[in-house]
Amino acid sequence: MTCESSATRFDVLIVGGGLVGASLACALEGSGLRIGLVEAEPPGTTPAPPSTFDQRNLALAAGSVATLAELGVWPHLAPRHAPIRRIHVSRAGDFGAVRLVARDYGREAFGAVVVARDLGEALERRLASLDAVTRLRPARLRDVGALADGMRTVEVETEGGPQRLTARLLVAADGTRSVVREALGIGVARHDYGQVLFVSSVAAQRAPDGGAWERFGPHGPTALLPRPDGRYGAVCGVAADEAEAVAAFDDAAYLEFLQARIGWRAGRLTAVGARAAYPLVRTVADALVAPRAVLVGNAAQTIHPVGAQGFNLGLRDAMGLAAAIAGRADPGAADVLAGYAAARTADRTRTLAFSDGLARITSNPSRLLAALRGLGLLAVDLLPPLRDPLVAGAMGFRGRPEQVA
Repeated sequence: MTCESSATRFDVLIVGGGLVGASLACALEGSGLRIGLVEAEPPGTTPAPPSTFDQRNLALAAGSVATLAELGVWPHLAPRHAPIRRIHVSRAGDFGAVRLVARDYGREAFGAVVVARDLGEALERRLASLDAVTRLRPARLRDVGALADGMRTVEVETEGGPQRLTARLLVAADGTRSVVREALGIGVARHDYGQVLFVSSVAAQRAPDGGAWERFGPHGPTALLPRPDGRYGAVCGVAADEAEAVAAFDDAAYLEFLQARIGWRAGRLTAVGARAAYPLVRTVADALVAPRAVLVGNAAQTIHPVGAQGFNLGLRDAMGLAAAIAGRADPGAADVLAGYAAARTADRTRTLAFSDGLARITSNPSRLLAALRGLGLLAVDLLPPLRDPLVAGAMGFRGRPEQVA
């Protein structure tokens, strides 16, 4: 349902209707709680890149696919995904590579690639069928007030003017530059990797057949992912001081540049779609919770895209929060939020360490490290005890709340 002026009191108020916020709203259906969802975009509007519902290529872990199925979202998305059946990881200039094949683990696929816009539209269709979610849109957060009578008070700007809302629990799902997080006084630790990631689709001589390639280099990762439209999703990391020059390339020059980075694994690259550029800056909140408030998704942590763990981690945040407040009369109680933060610590810490460590070690030009990297890639490729935990993590079976999904 859309905004109604009398709907001012909620059990859970989610600020941010992006992929993670919308997923959380779906997860809370049937909870018996009154849910509010504050969304910047009006009904029927699809934001333009580089917003949430854009042309980014999302690699969904198998655990995330299972979660979206449990939430009733996957049926709307199933025709528009490409399975990841094989993964090949290497680094330019190093010997050794890691080759993973899903059937070796008795699975059809490690996960699937979807376009962010398609996932956004699938979530929109699912949200439209929910009765317990009041959608305030278009609405923008103006202020987060002090606690009063066990409630969080916020003010949003709507088409009808300012509106005052109260909630037992305020959820910040409003992205990397979270206004809610700032209003709560939660600080962040930032690290600029000095890299810019170019994202696009590309056509190639060989059509996608389930193979995904990730190739590291001194200026970041380059990858080709199978897309459901017969193209590949391409990502290409460059040094920040080279980004302006790369952005100025025409299509032919960019294809030549990308071809040199990724090689001929898909044959000749023949066409490129619209390109978007994203500076790579790690942003990690100092805390996940505050009195009657919690951070999820990119508001809690925005990580390096290496290993494709960002949305998968954010979805696990949403599912973990839904599990923490399930059956609780007061979803914003201090013990509920403390339990949620404690339950998320191990998964969050491991994933942050994995993405940051991999980004740093694969971009380090040290010759000694190059030899060690090569030996490491070779060992992981040949030794199942080293490879299996990597596969489990990549498939998203880490810290997943089974009672929810």
